[in-house]
Amino acid sequence: MDRIRGLAAADDAAPAARARRPAMIKLGVCGATGRMGVAACRAIEADPDTELLAAIGSSGSAEEFVEAGVDAVVDFTVAEAVRENHPVLSAAGVHAVIGTSGLGAADLDALRAGFVRSHCIVAPNFALSAVLMARFAALAAPFFDTAEVIEMHHERKTDAPSGTALATAEAMAEASPEWMPDPTASETLAGARGGRGPAGIPIHSVRLKGLVAHQQVMLGGAGETLTIRQDTIDRSAFMPGMLVAAKRVVAMAPGVTVGLAEVLGI
Repeated sequence: MDRIRGLAAADDAAPAARARRPAMIKLGVCGATGRMGVAACRAIEADPDTELLAAIGSSGSAEEFVEAGVDAVVDFTVAEAVRENHPVLSAAGVHAVIGTSGLGAADLDALRAGFVRSHCIVAPNFALSAVLMARFAALAAPFFDTAEVIEMHHERKTDAPSGTALATAEAMAEASPEWMPDPTASETLAGARGGRGPAGIPIHSVRLKGLVAHQQVMLGGAGETLTIRQDTIDRSAFMPGMLVAAKRVVAMAPGVTVGLAEVLGI
């Protein structure tokens, strides 16, 4: 059994292991009418260790999850909905897994202040290949002088840059805080050099029909370049990582974890 399957599923190899399984994890999905929410509901219902007890769309209330008695809520809404719903969940001691983009430092501080009875995992991206891509970029960062991040998403994504791009740049900046200054003296078109991420690393956003979620990190040194690229071609790619987070969050001590890498141990 490969590592991805081992992470996403319980130990199914031995009957003795199956006999020792705990009760099914009771989950709710917030944003269940969106594309990611629909995929999450299907994945939870198909998994032998999880049970979907409640699902709400944009007009639902987080109180429904509390009343249903869920162990954790998977959230694929928008930042405004997170700010409204998660104080209700944290106050009730419900765990949370948030896959919403557009959350800032103040939002994370608010989540840390609220989740004192349960745990909250905030993951910019649940695709295991995307988590590994960011890790590889951080490992490579100290060996290069320049770097740029290009993230590409479908035309319905309304925020920019993506949370994954920001998280990648943050990991690279932590690994190597100093980069060569941008030589650009003037821009004929404002913003042509992209936005400035952590440590001044440029981040470029593309919104285009036909895309799902893609990112490449370009690193350059004397006489050489390295390109690390990740492509998500279907939303099913997010489901194994989401299930890992949903299963593990219920056993974690109160608090907030940002990113899936720590949950996966990479």
